[in-house]
Amino acid sequence: MRRKHVPQRTCVGCRKKRPKREMVRIVRTPDQGVKIDETGKASGRGAYLCPERQCWEKALSEKRLEYALKTGLSNEEREALLEFGQALERTDEAKGEPDENGSTTKRNE
Repeated sequence: MRRKHVPQRTCVGCRKKRPKREMVRIVRTPDQGVKIDETGKASGRGAYLCPERQCWEKALSEKRLEYALKTGLSNEEREALLEFGQALERTDEAKGEPDENGSTTKRNE
């Protein structure tokens, strides 16, 4: 039996390839501007970001998202995307921090 094809997408922030279902899609629509596409099916030009805060920060600060969507972001759109990105967990926080002995312990928040 053949394995089902899993679509891959590249993160605009970190440039890593991941399965499409693991990514967050940002879409530029002709009438509603730039917004987060919850369903992944909205019509318009799309770009994908990992669900990690540093990817969102990098994509917005270095204007990678604007380049991928071929448009400029208004202040309201940028703030909405930053707010969504800030709510995400940082991957370096999730991995844990070294204690005084140098071993890594995972933090529970």
